[in-house]
Order: sequence, then C-alpha cells, then structure tokens
Amino acid sequence: MSGYSTSKKRLESEVLYPFAAGVVAVVGPTATGKSDLGVALARELGADVVNADSMQLYRGMDIGTAKLTPAEQGGVEHHLLDVWEPTEPASVAAYQVLARELLTGARRVFVGGSGLYLRAALDQLDFPGTDPELRAQLEAELAEHGPAHLHQRLKDLDPGAASRMEPSNGRRIVRALEVVTLTGEMPGEMTEYEPFVATTYFGLDREDLAERVDQRVDRMWAQGLVEEVRGLTLGVTAARALGYAQAAKQLSGELSEAEAREQTKAATRRFVRRQRSWFRRDPRIHWLDPNQDLLSQAMTLLGRGD
Repeated sequence: MSGYSTSKKRLESEVLYPFAAGVVAVVGPTATGKSDLGVALARELGADVVNADSMQLYRGMDIGTAKLTPAEQGGVEHHLLDVWEPTEPASVAAYQVLARELLTGARRVFVGGSGLYLRAALDQLDFPGTDPELRAQLEAELAEHGPAHLHQRLKDLDPGAASRMEPSNGRRIVRALEVVTLTGEMPGEMTEYEPFVATTYFGLDREDLAERVDQRVDRMWAQGLVEEVRGLTLGVTAARALGYAQAAKQLSGELSEAEAREQTKAATRRFVRRQRSWFRRDPRIHWLDPNQDLLSQAMTLLGRGD
C-alpha cells in the first residue's frame, strides 16, 4: 500500500485489530461489478463480505439496491445487510460502530460505493453528535420548503460547507445544518487519509458505465421494483433512494413508468459522477483494468497471484 504515512494511531489500531492486514475494500461507482468481485475475492481469501452500501442496510429494499441474492453470494457470509427498517433514518455514526465490531476474528472484504461509510469504518473519523429534535425540525422544513431553501441558510452560516454539496441534496444539507448548529462549523473536505486499520483498496470503473446504469434501471423495473415499493413504508432517508423515489411517484400517478425510469437513469448518472469525484481523490486506491481479469489483478496486487 502507498499514499499515506505510518502513524502512531495506525500502529495502535494494528495492535488492537490483529487481522487489520486482512482487510480489503472494493470501491467505486454503482453498476461497476463491485459485488461480484467482492464475492470472488472473499472466496479466494477465505474472508467474509461486509456491506458498505448505505441503502443495502435497509430490510426489504432489495431490487433497487441490487442486493445479491443468497445464490449470488456464493456461500460467502455477508454482514450488515438488512440492518435497519426502511422507516429509520440512515446514520453513518451507527454504521461505524457496527462495522468496527467486525474488524476482529476473520478476514473482511468491504464492498460498496458509499464513500463516507467506508471511511467511517476504515479511517480515523469522528462524527459530531445528533439532536433528534433539531433533526426533526430540519426534516420538516425540508419537506415544506425544499432543499434550496435550506441550502441558502447553510450558505449564510457556513459558505464553505454549502459549496461542497449540491443545492438539491436535501439529506446532506439537513445533516450539515444540524452539525453547524450544534458545533458552530462543518468539518472540511476530509482530504487527509488517516487509516483506522490497514486496508488494501481496489477501485472499479468502466467507460461504458452510462449504458450499464441504463441496463440496471431497466432490469430493476422488470424484476418488480414498483411492487417492492408498494409493499414498503419508506422513511425520510429510504424514500430518497435511487429508483425508490421515482417508483413511489409512479405509484402515486405523478410519473408514468417511462418517466420514472428515465428520471432514475438521470439521477443515477449524476450519482455516479459524485462517486467518481469522491473515490478518485483517494490516493490509496488501486484502480483495476476492467478489460482484464479483475480477480487475477487483485490477487497479484495482494501478492497472491500466480
């Protein structure tokens, strides 16, 4: 591994977490094939998979999150799937606690595209507390006035924080306002990478990702996403998940099926751009060539190749 320095904290974490050297992370934008590589790596390494996709933490949200079926998991144990009810708000701090409990006792392969969740588990990050009453108030304002209104308030309080997030991303804006209100400032862009455990990162990206995204969205509808949404009660966070928000509007009559699919494709492509920007900043990631055998490349980099 390269791209960051050895530190006292890193050395301490390796003592406390003796299997740290066995941690691998498969990261990158959605629809790149991370889940399949994660399973293949886990089988080769005798490891378990740990989910690092924030929406796969929700029970019942299977089709729209491309959650692997038991058969697709190939006999590999998967952790942190179906942890929360879809009515619950997402909490990266809660995920951090759950993920770090898994860092002893076996090799782990973290798989997912939720960059902050991965960093919460594997890097030295502390998260400001939360205030349920304040959060509920901000969520109510978001529902009534929309994200642009709250983004302007954040801009007035912390211009730097506001500049780092899209005015349409209501969930992030609410959290930023909560943190700024409670602590007086929002943490910076997290451009320093201080590991909590020693981890080897593999990144996946593809030139044909736009086409793969379109195919995934069409497959979601064909597999019954709308019926899945019909049977769920979605909370504030889950209701904004890609595909779920659009399928809900299709059910309510706000969108036709064609409109719901197209809006999901467009929103997913925007999400892919944000994921690329996040992961490309991380100097520790080994980006694999999608035109070559992914497992072979990864095993060679781990010193386990032929």
